[in-house]
Amino acid sequence: MPRLKRQFERLSHLFLPLSVLVFLLIINLIKGADYFKITMINGVFYGNIPNILFGASELVILSIGMTLVTAAARGQDISIGESGAISSAIFVQYVLAAGEVTIWTILAGFLISCVAGLVIGAFNGTLVSFFNVQPMVATLILFLGGRSIAFIIDGKVSPILANPISNQIGTVIPGVPIQTPIILTAVFLVLVAVVLKTTNLRLYVEAVGINPSAARLNGINPKKVIFLTFLLMGICSAVAGFIAVNKAGRHDSVNLLKFIMMDAILAVALGGNSLAGGKFSITGSIIGAYTIEVLNRTLLRLEVNPEAIKAFKAVFIIILMILASPVVRVFARKLLDKTKAIVTSYSVRQTGGLNKAVVSITDSSAKKEE
Repeated sequence: MPRLKRQFERLSHLFLPLSVLVFLLIINLIKGADYFKITMINGVFYGNIPNILFGASELVILSIGMTLVTAAARGQDISIGESGAISSAIFVQYVLAAGEVTIWTILAGFLISCVAGLVIGAFNGTLVSFFNVQPMVATLILFLGGRSIAFIIDGKVSPILANPISNQIGTVIPGVPIQTPIILTAVFLVLVAVVLKTTNLRLYVEAVGINPSAARLNGINPKKVIFLTFLLMGICSAVAGFIAVNKAGRHDSVNLLKFIMMDAILAVALGGNSLAGGKFSITGSIIGAYTIEVLNRTLLRLEVNPEAIKAFKAVFIIILMILASPVVRVFARKLLDKTKAIVTSYSVRQTGGLNKAVVSITDSSAKKEE
């Protein structure tokens, strides 16, 4: 029983994102009972669930990097959309300059874009870890100028990826029933899980986020750990940009991954992670990312005007943040403890009354025997 209780407490942070996700799914079921219906068209699975997995691919990947940065640096990277735009612009230019496009051309372009992501992450990480600039202020530089840099790399146009390999990466590979971005996201999640399982990254990030001074006394270099999380954020941005540009089939430096940093921050918060750093849950952030995608699609399904979706979403976010706030959590805990005390007291009274009745019956039986 104590083990079950510890397991419940360890997973309690997932209650909010899971409850919101279930609530949204119930709304969609009320709207139409065929919500979970999946059909196969030309050998590929389509339906609401595959569409959600497909649409949230970039957000899931970016939410992982945002979780690590938030946990270690106790701040957020608001330039992830711009970082993805720059790295994907470099990828597109390399592919277009290569002439004949092969799988090796795509792979080389992807690796080069990842190197660009590392450079961007190193720039942000240096400002935050070595110059003690607040993460949001440090990343504000690329947030403001990043898309201009991507536009210049594009040659002031929106280049088109007109080749079958890029099309298959952004849509489906013939003979494979699952859309390629979903597969790429799953592979990325497996790699992240392996890294967290086989290294001390989680321990170091949480130690630095909770108390950098104590971490330093225990032999952990906070500057290096924070710098490393920004490097990982750069890779996440490059991977997300790679998926997004292949989905679109062209590079739009203005709109590619635009404002996605807001959803990534929300996914981290919705996943039960503190925006002040410390302990984190990658699982919670992933669930939060998919919940946001379900929310966006639910509002569209309810025929909410596209211009009004942001307003509805803002109200929804305010409600979620209030429910997840420490004040509400403390109040809920007190209310739960009070309820438990009342139930326990009632049970004791009932048990006491029953015991008295048993004693009374026993005494009466004894007197009759005498």
